[in-house]
Amino acid sequence: MMRLLTIFLCLLLGTFNDGLTQTNISVHDPVMIKQDSVYYLFCTGRGISVWSSKDMKSWQREKQVFDTLPWGVKAVPGFKNHIWAPDISYHNGLYYLFYSVSAFGKNTSCIGMATTPTLHPADPAFHWTDHGKIIESIPGRDMWNAIDPNVIWDEQDQPWLAFGSFWNGLKLVKLNQSLTAIDTPQQWHTIASRKNNYYMPDSSAGDGAIEAPFIVKRGNYYYLFASIDYCCKGEQSTYKMITGRAEKLTGPYLDKAGIPLVKNGGTILLQGDKDWHGVGHNAVCTFDGIDYLVFHGYDAKDRGRSKLRMEKLDWTTGWPEVVR
Repeated sequence: MMRLLTIFLCLLLGTFNDGLTQTNISVHDPVMIKQDSVYYLFCTGRGISVWSSKDMKSWQREKQVFDTLPWGVKAVPGFKNHIWAPDISYHNGLYYLFYSVSAFGKNTSCIGMATTPTLHPADPAFHWTDHGKIIESIPGRDMWNAIDPNVIWDEQDQPWLAFGSFWNGLKLVKLNQSLTAIDTPQQWHTIASRKNNYYMPDSSAGDGAIEAPFIVKRGNYYYLFASIDYCCKGEQSTYKMITGRAEKLTGPYLDKAGIPLVKNGGTILLQGDKDWHGVGHNAVCTFDGIDYLVFHGYDAKDRGRSKLRMEKLDWTTGWPEVVR
């Protein structure tokens, strides 16, 4: 469930066979962006792990984003700078990095945000400015979990944040223009959820295994990607990715069968097989006009280690499909 605190990332292991020769790095919850000719990958890790590459094949480890995160220590008991599920985007001259600080298996969680004008470490302008806590969930108060952020701008250039894991599902909330706080008056939406035991206490994650929302606009639709079932269990992982689409950013999101994602819907996009015990926590990244599904999988040939995977996406049918 959610991110394992014992996952230490970025070991040079593994290969892939999807037609695009990929890297050998071990990651969890990857997201990728390109600045100039350099690809940057951010993933769960101590201080947020960062890698760079010129070809998406050979990767170089970069310095972690945060050496310390003092506000995280105060907000989450036992926090030791292990930061989950980053999300990177570029807008109006700044790179925005959202990230999660949480206690494992609890909704004692916060989403923070940092900015930099450049991702190139050698650039004199390179510097991460942390803007601190944006959203917080508290056991006993909230039936949602403030982790797994993904920011998206609507057609009016208004920023929204999708997030969530387990409890009563995935949320979407309107942000202010600086992305430093929830906008007022507040606008909240539930965009996906799984069948759950609603007699559970607020502090329990329950059995509604859904997390890691990621939203993109293609054509006339917004597409919501999410991960269901269980990550972080190595050979016992059952992670898989689902999709749904909506005409409005706020939903409702429906799967191919017309079932709302808030009512246990979701079309399976990719799941485990003989080579991968489970796959999930994806981002959709566009490079040189090609969409890539970027995610991690649990390698069946290497004791279920979590590794970087990338697959090309095709939208010909009006739905995302993995190119084989």
